[in-house]
Amino acid sequence: MKNIVRVWRTWKHSRKFVKVGRRCRFPHKYLEVDGHVELGDECRFRNNVILRTHGQGKIIFGNRSGCSYFCILEATKMIKIGNFTGIAEFTVIRDTNHFVIGTDEHWRITPYIAEPIVIGDCVLIGSRCYINPGVAIGDGAVIAPGSVVTKDVGPLEVWAGNPARKIAHRTQGVPAKVQERYLELLAKYGLKDQDRRGYEEDEARIREVYASGVNRAAEERDRLRKLFEGELNIEADE
Repeated sequence: MKNIVRVWRTWKHSRKFVKVGRRCRFPHKYLEVDGHVELGDECRFRNNVILRTHGQGKIIFGNRSGCSYFCILEATKMIKIGNFTGIAEFTVIRDTNHFVIGTDEHWRITPYIAEPIVIGDCVLIGSRCYINPGVAIGDGAVIAPGSVVTKDVGPLEVWAGNPARKIAHRTQGVPAKVQERYLELLAKYGLKDQDRRGYEEDEARIREVYASGVNRAAEERDRLRKLFEGELNIEADE
């Protein structure tokens, strides 16, 4: 009976999206989708996730990405999330906020800041994070729980704090003790092969991007800014 309910809920929720890829799963009771939201293949959302857009805004997920419990994503322009990216519970991502510095007017009537947010491939965003308008988070980056991200994050960087700052790189300058600990865990538990399904096909390409050090998320964010400002033709986004 439980399997039947899960299948029915996935079918019901899938009708709320503009586009849904293959084998996406929405097995929980509450999922709010309001506006233009697109999903790649095998995306998954847990209970009480809110995905909301305003006007011409869009939220776009790549393949095998998704959100845990009680996440909120809200877009006036664009929130774009890459492949294999996970967003942990209670995280808020909004591309719009009030501009309150330099005025004593009530915050409700102050001008909006509206800037596209781009999050790359293989990113992990911890619980209770807040991602500010205009931020780009590079491929393979990790955002620690409770962080408020106000600046661009480079590929494979680890950021933490409020406001968040870079505290480490995942492969560069790693202390010997930390590297030894990882090797111990790898020998004991190994890699989760079941989670590599689909990923291994893109692994070589993704590792090549890591090695280049290019922040593709920032490049895409800058392209979207120009698009929204009318500096690019709409065909450039197709």
